Amino acid sequence: MIARLTGVLAEAAGDHAVIDVGGVGYLVQLSGRTLQALGGVGGQVKILTDMQVREDAITLFGFGSIAERDWFRLLTQVQGVGGRVALSILTVLAPDELSRAVASGDKAMVARANGVGPKLALRIVTELKDKAGPALGPVGGAASAPKGSAEADALSALGNLGFRPAEAAAAVRAAAEELGPGATLDALVRLALRKATK
Repeated sequence: MIARLTGVLAEAAGDHAVIDVGGVGYLVQLSGRTLQALGGVGGQVKILTDMQVREDAITLFGFGSIAERDWFRLLTQVQGVGGRVALSILTVLAPDELSRAVASGDKAMVARANGVGPKLALRIVTELKDKAGPALGPVGGAASAPKGSAEADALSALGNLGFRPAEAAAAVRAAAEELGPGATLDALVRLALRKATK
């Protein structure tokens, strides 16, 4: 599982980028919002990723924040929402806007994204209302660890192991409080795993 990439932005197009990591170019699908935030070709970039393995393809999706990645994972749990549709939604709505739309049941807001009709928008706000509320809060609260911090990396690790965003955030937060500042990633992940599986 590839959870994060740090390298040089080699190419950027409408919906994807190629990131050169030690001479290997990774093709990453991105939301328009994240693509704009990457900056110019040739610059150093760091993005979180989610890898989807299908019978006919392995696709890497990239995100500028933990909140964006967590919303992507929630969206793709909804029947009819694939990776590209989820990115389309995240291009139109920032994570905090998406949280508000889902919390208030505003299907018209979600339907602004390409590839999302009224029925699919209704399904998204209906199915995610309970999952998203405590998990991401009104402004993506559970996913607000600073980029590059041990807590952010621990959240990513638990997410990659299949824990829901709410579970992962609560476990990492509890582990961080218990271990105090300066805790290593290894210690955080171990303690968070113990707390999450209790």
